[in-house]
Order: sequence, then structure tokens, then C-alpha cells
Amino acid sequence: MKTFYQSGESCAATVRRLRGTLGRNEAPNESTVRRLMKKFEETGSVVDLKSPGRRRSARTEQNIEVVRDSVAVSPAKSIRRRSQQLRLRCSSVRRILRYDLKCHPYKIQLTQQLKVADHQKRRQFVDWVLRNSQEEENFAMNIIFSDEAHFQLNGFVNKQNCRIWGSENPRMVKEREMYPQRVTVWCGFWSGGVIGPYFFEDHEGQAVTVNGDRYRKMIREFLWPHLDNIDIDQLWFQQDGATCHAARETIVLLRDRFQDRFISRNSDHQWPPRSCDLTPCDFYLWGYLKSLVYANKPRTINDLKEEIRRVVGQIEVETCRAVMANFMDRVVACQRSRGGHMHDIIFHT
Repeated sequence: MKTFYQSGESCAATVRRLRGTLGRNEAPNESTVRRLMKKFEETGSVVDLKSPGRRRSARTEQNIEVVRDSVAVSPAKSIRRRSQQLRLRCSSVRRILRYDLKCHPYKIQLTQQLKVADHQKRRQFVDWVLRNSQEEENFAMNIIFSDEAHFQLNGFVNKQNCRIWGSENPRMVKEREMYPQRVTVWCGFWSGGVIGPYFFEDHEGQAVTVNGDRYRKMIREFLWPHLDNIDIDQLWFQQDGATCHAARETIVLLRDRFQDRFISRNSDHQWPPRSCDLTPCDFYLWGYLKSLVYANKPRTINDLKEEIRRVVGQIEVETCRAVMANFMDRVVACQRSRGGHMHDIIFHT
């Protein structure tokens, strides 16, 4: 620009002078100089103006308000269904939701169903735990939580998450046994580690149903010897409300050992029904075991048992103490929710 005005506003003279300073290959030609100077006189700059882009045809203020009202009335409606009702393209509705309304697709969290009477029972239990924790500092750390779980040999394949990419459909079928081989495992979980695993099986090593006789046999022959090696006098024992757990003979057996220091249905301290979110076996142990046991893809029942023993043996005491600390956090959260679902635990708020 400076050279242009110094050359008497002559494009040819400007080009000749620029070739002397910039070189023949780097100097612009006359048409370039003429175009740049015209742009400068019209806009006051030689910089290319940013293109406004394609005019928005669907994301108008009116359509944005229509989508906003639709979301307020039915937030769970799908984009496809919403676009059909509003007579807008799916892509337009998706852009309005994302960029204009700043909305995000949140998944529904699944949790156990609670009946009306469960709220009061859960609140009574957590209040009792908190009272005992104030009177005895290590109360929660001395509770042994127990439960059984099934481990199938073939694991579980979620066909919704399994995709095979290709130019043609391979038409692959995954066979699943009608009665798959499995093992039934019992474990006790407390701040001092994991007691177990114990497998409910017959003399041939086949999994059997847990009934009262087999459950009490496990207590006498497996649990009692382990407790004899624990040098703590005020241990508590917890079990859920399964029929074999709450049978009269089982309650008498537990009372002989723990007196009134056990938590169960038909005991002095009731375990609230449908409270898998409060027991470490359900909210930690079983999920952790199954995430690692199937990693090596056990092929036989013996391999499956060995994997369970191996993973259980690797759980450190520090981890168990952290899980029990989380149990107390859940107790406080359950009290805060008046015995309902623990939203601050579920949604990590």
C-alpha cells in the first residue's frame, strides 16, 4: 500500500518497485495490486473478511423456543420422535439441543426397587448404625458382611455391546447353554479382609442349591474355624433375609456364637430388605470379582474356582478398610435421604 501511493497510485510502477525489493518471484502482479487496493478502499483493510457461513434455516429463534418448550414438557422423548412431532430434521433438533439449549443426553441410573415400608426400615437401620458408631469407634469395622453369588463358567455376553464390522453380515451366532455350568460362592467381607471363598457343591464338585442344612454346615465347618483365628471379641455378623439365613435353626446357631451381635431377619437387629446398596458384598465385592475373574477366560469349573481364589487372595486389607469407610458414607447418605435412594452416591455429587 505504501509503495502504491509512493508510485503515484500506478499499479505498473508499484510492481516494478516491488520486484526490486522483493524479487521477481515474490512480487505481486498488477491484478493482485489492483484487487488489494480496491478491497482497501472499500473496507479499510486488505484482510479477507470472515465468511458469515450458510444462513441458518432451521435453528431460528422460533424453532429454538419450540424445542425448548418440547423438552420442558417431555424431556425423555427421543430426538427422532421429537423431530417428527415438531416437523424438523433430526440433525436440526440435535444441534438446537446441543449448541443452542446446551442440553446433554443423560442416562437413567438403575437401582433396586424400594417398597413403601422399606424406607422406614432402612432409616431405622442406619440410625442404629450411627448410634453404635458414636458409642464404639470401630463398630462398623468389626461387622462381617456375608453373601452368596453365582459365577457362570461361560460368563455373560451382552449382544447389544457386541458388534462385528464387515462388508457383509457374518451371521454369527453365540450359543448359550440352557443350564450353564456355574459355581455358588460364599464370602465374608470386613475391614480385616475377605473370608472365603467357600463353594457350595456336592461330592462330585457340582454346584448345589444353598438350603438351610448346607448353609449351617458352612458356618460350622468353614466360618467358625476362621473366626477362631481372629483376635477380636466384639465381632458382628451380617446376612440378608434369605430363607436359609433366617431359618430358626440358623438363628439359634448364630446366637450361640454371637449372642445378640448379628444382623439378620428374625434377629434383634433387622437387616432392611432390598438394601443391596448398603452391603459391601453387593456394591463392591461381587462386581470387582466378576470384572477380573473372567479376564483370563476360564475354560473349566476348576479354572473358574482357581480364578476366584486368586482374585480374592489379592484383595488387600487397605482396600477392605476403604470399602468399609464407603459403607459409612452410604449410611450417612441413606439417613440424609430418609431411607430412600442415595442420590449423592448414585450420581457422585
